[in-house]
Amino acid sequence: MIRSKRRLFLLLLTFPLLSSALAQFNPSGTAYKLVWQDEFDQEGIVDTMYWSFEEGFKRNQELQWYQKDNAEIKNGKLVIRGKRERVENTDYTEGSSDWRKNREFAEYTSSSINTQGKYEFQYGIMEVRAKIDTAMGMWPAIWTLGVSRPWPSNGEIDVMEYYRVKGEATILANAAWADEGQYNAKWNETKIPFEEFLKKDPEWPSKFHLWRMEWTEDVIKLYLDDELLNEVDLVRTVNPDGFNPFHQPHYILLNLAIGGNGGDPSGSVFPREYVVDYVRVYQK
Repeated sequence: MIRSKRRLFLLLLTFPLLSSALAQFNPSGTAYKLVWQDEFDQEGIVDTMYWSFEEGFKRNQELQWYQKDNAEIKNGKLVIRGKRERVENTDYTEGSSDWRKNREFAEYTSSSINTQGKYEFQYGIMEVRAKIDTAMGMWPAIWTLGVSRPWPSNGEIDVMEYYRVKGEATILANAAWADEGQYNAKWNETKIPFEEFLKKDPEWPSKFHLWRMEWTEDVIKLYLDDELLNEVDLVRTVNPDGFNPFHQPHYILLNLAIGGNGGDPSGSVFPREYVVDYVRVYQK
C-alpha cells in the first residue's frame, strides 16, 4: 500500500529504471515483496488511514499523557515529541486506587500510534528506520501485539526498546507470551548496554539506525543495523492453554514513553524527539 500512489506512479513513468529497481528490491535474498509501508512523506498530521492514537495514561505507571498533538509529519519523517507540560487528567477520580485515575494532572505529554484494526500482518519482514532519543527518562519503542486475546496471551514483540536496566542505559530486543496466572508473562530478552554502541560510535544517538524483524512460523529474528540481537524459537512460545500468540496476525506500535523504566526525566531538557523515517513490511 503506497502512501503517495499518484506521485509514485508519475515518478515511475518518468524514471522507468526506478520501477525496475523497486520491483527487484529484496531485503533478504529471497522472494519477499513490499506489501505495506508508511514513508511519512506527507507534511502535517499522521495519516489516520494507517494509524490510530492512544490517549491518556496507559501502561507501566509512566509519566506521559498520550495525545495526538505530539505527533506530526515534518520533512518526510514522523516526529514524536515528548514535552514537559501540565495537562488535566480527564479520568481523574479523587481517592481512586488506579494510578491512571488518581493523578489530577500529567506533567509530561507524548504520542503513541498503532495500526490496530487498520493493518495487521502474520509473518514477514518489518523494517523501521529511526533516530531514538536517549536522554534520561526517555523510553522509545518499536513493537507489535497480537490481535487476539489480552496481554500477554496475545504476544508482544519488542523490535526495539531503549530504557534503563538497573540504572544503566540499555537497548532491548524481546518477545513475551503468557505464563501461568493472569497477566504473568514469560520473556525471551536481549539486553545490551548502550555503552557498547557508544564505544563503537560516539555519535550513535545523533544518527538514524535500521531495526528489522524477520518473522516466520518457526522463528523471530531481531536485528539492529544488520546485527542479530535476538532469535526467538517459536516452538517454545506457547501459552499454558496451548495457544501460540506468534502464529496469529500482529499490529504495529510506535511510541515514546517518559519515566517508568526510562528513568527520572526531571533533569532532562525538553522537548525531546523520537524520529521515524519509515515503516515497511515485506512478505513472500
